[in-house]
Amino acid sequence: MDFSLNEMQEMQKKLEERYKERWEPLVPESSRNKLLWMVGEIGEVIDIVKKNGPERTAKDEKTREHLLEEMSDILMYYNEVMMCFNISPEELKQAYTQKIDKNMNRWK
Repeated sequence: MDFSLNEMQEMQKKLEERYKERWEPLVPESSRNKLLWMVGEIGEVIDIVKKNGPERTAKDEKTREHLLEEMSDILMYYNEVMMCFNISPEELKQAYTQKIDKNMNRWK
């Protein structure tokens, strides 16, 4: 099953709409907070792996479930940052492809 950035952003838009009275708007000025929260979630993923080790994290159902929840939080904030700057999935794909091409030829 493929899960695209377009799908994620559509889901995120619905969530943002639901809580628009409580959450800050997705504008460039709020991107700093979104980035900081995303970094916090990355720290939580690191803690899961650090506390459980890579083997248990990969195989233990409950630990893996916790890992996936925290990784989902990262993706939510990631999408919010994209939305703060009006970055479309297509625009990101183009930049990502260019970066991959650059890296593929970096150490020839």
